[in-house]
Amino acid sequence: MSVVNPLAAAVLASLLCFPAAGGNAQDPRILDLVSAASPERIEADIRALVGFGTRHTLSETESDTRGIGAARRWIAAELERISTTCGGCLEVITLAETFSDERRVPDGTEIVNVLAVQRGSEPGRFVLMSGDIDSRVSDVMDGASDSPGANDNASGIAGVLEAARLLGPHRFRATIVYAALSGEEQGLLGGRTVARHAREQGWQLEAVLNNDMIGNIEGVDGIVDNSTVRVFSDATPPTETEEERRARRRTGGEVDGISRQLARYVDRIADLYFPTLDVMMVYRLDRFGRGGHHTPFADVGFPAVRIMETHENYTRQHQDLRVEDGIAYGDTIDGVDFDYAAKVTALNVATLASLAWAPGPPTEVEISGAVQPAARLDWQPPATGGVTGYRVYWRLTDSPTWDHSRFVGDVTGHTLEGLVIDNYYFGVASVGPDGGESVVVFPRPRSRAPRPRG
Repeated sequence: MSVVNPLAAAVLASLLCFPAAGGNAQDPRILDLVSAASPERIEADIRALVGFGTRHTLSETESDTRGIGAARRWIAAELERISTTCGGCLEVITLAETFSDERRVPDGTEIVNVLAVQRGSEPGRFVLMSGDIDSRVSDVMDGASDSPGANDNASGIAGVLEAARLLGPHRFRATIVYAALSGEEQGLLGGRTVARHAREQGWQLEAVLNNDMIGNIEGVDGIVDNSTVRVFSDATPPTETEEERRARRRTGGEVDGISRQLARYVDRIADLYFPTLDVMMVYRLDRFGRGGHHTPFADVGFPAVRIMETHENYTRQHQDLRVEDGIAYGDTIDGVDFDYAAKVTALNVATLASLAWAPGPPTEVEISGAVQPAARLDWQPPATGGVTGYRVYWRLTDSPTWDHSRFVGDVTGHTLEGLVIDNYYFGVASVGPDGGESVVVFPRPRSRAPRPRG
């Protein structure tokens, strides 16, 4: 026969019924951005990119009408044009690196990435949205054959361009980078260059949203689905130390790395602003045995996710243009649903805006509470300030999402009385004056030296 302490049960019930109010307040500015995403503009951009015939990394670079050189110059010109409409809001630059000794490129191949930087008011803070310029056919080394790459990945580049159009006129706290990356099919080369640049420049890169195939709704499995989108994320960063790994084994957090927290943030934004789009969080770095351009960023310790359609069609990926047994192979424009691509683009826009308008995440987040009927969290403010207060989150250890929260004010510590630390996971997010929140930060076990209680 079990006996429950009535007071303890009442305390626990009052905690668990407290809603995640931070996730339920819509920002009218973001609602306006979401409604402004244009399927027509996305279609025009995809058609323009398909019009270059091929965008293979090893294709023509001197022509003005064919090949990856023409495509990347068109992307740069389009970003410059967008910048003129918002008073020079974008700094359009190229980051190039010559690769040798790579399996899929001849020695001395130059990989050129196009970036547009929208400066925020808080130096050092960055969020980034990316797509891939290059396309391919069946032979990964074939740079001559027609390779439209309408969905893979003109759709992602079109999403990046549309995000720049929508967000450019606004001013944000964090800097937003719109990145068109090259060499993805040849070994994630462009992402390696930009990730290294971000690390060398000391960017506090709070989010990388890599969009790779966001336009197909008809899967090879026969399912037609325009209401879900997948978000792939790494469980824990590969840069963690052996000491951090041992601590995680003792105290938990196997699915609470920085990229997984970013995936949860995207999921929360979808729940808040997109009644007809549901995020499927996939607990993998990428699809089984495959890769994407978010990986080089995750490899060096940045939070990075891949956003893409839920049901792929392999007859439209990495295929020579042909018809066999009545099946049309090839990544052509008729395989793209522009309304769906616009909806997924709008999800990116809402996520970028929410993060860039919010304060930076708290730092030095720690937790304690062993053998106590309470959990104690301590943290430090973000270096850039601008915080109104903090929200403490918690969930059962087998829940994929942050299900409960409490706004605790402008303090640097809080005790959740009545919550046994063993039964839940906890996190902390910064809250700004307009209610915008940072990504939730998962705590580490508190160091031996106690902090003053806030």
